[in-house]
Amino acid sequence: MPQEIERKFLVTDDSYKSFATSSSHIVQGYIASGKGSTVRVRIRDDKGYLTIKGASDAAGLSRYEWEREIDVADAHDLMKLCEPGVIDKVRYLVPSGHHIFEVDEFFGDNQGLVIAEVELASEDEPYIKPTFIGEEVTGNRRYYNSHLRVYPYCVWKT
Repeated sequence: MPQEIERKFLVTDDSYKSFATSSSHIVQGYIASGKGSTVRVRIRDDKGYLTIKGASDAAGLSRYEWEREIDVADAHDLMKLCEPGVIDKVRYLVPSGHHIFEVDEFFGDNQGLVIAEVELASEDEPYIKPTFIGEEVTGNRRYYNSHLRVYPYCVWKT
């Protein structure tokens, strides 16, 4: 069963943009979400994707993930079936050592939030943190995209 193992961090400044090797615009919605599992539709630039994710483990590091590319026209049609709230972001790919950090700059109701993720082969795999990496928020459901569409960053209270 395919597993996604990742760590998630807040980003402290926009220096990641100067290190990025590419970027893409992502809009995604959720056909279903509940009890930690999600069925997601994503449009990334000119491609469509359907993704199913299982609930995270207790630490929030690992979860089942199945993803397939679908026709972008089908993805646009499926977006009409999604639950209210969409995620709109630009993803920057930033190399660091042997890894690629995916840095998401959010827009819309999540404007001002920037999160970086790094995917790992194992939960204890070492990695090099870039200088823009701040507080680790791995396992904090508040920063899950499926949560951000319902409780966006603009309504959080400090």
